[in-house]
Amino acid sequence: MSVALIILGGILVGGTISLVKQGASRFSIVLTGVLALLALAGGILWMIPGEGS
Repeated sequence: MSVALIILGGILVGGTISLVKQGASRFSIVLTGVLALLALAGGILWMIPGEGS
């Protein structure tokens, strides 16, 4: 699952860069950037061993 989240985060980072280059609205850039950061953070946190598994 962590690999899937990191891949998704990478795709969203690329989308954010593309939106900036295209001059999209600030809302769409920020929203895509926040989703990218959440996906990357989730992927990294998922790799940390915990008590549940």
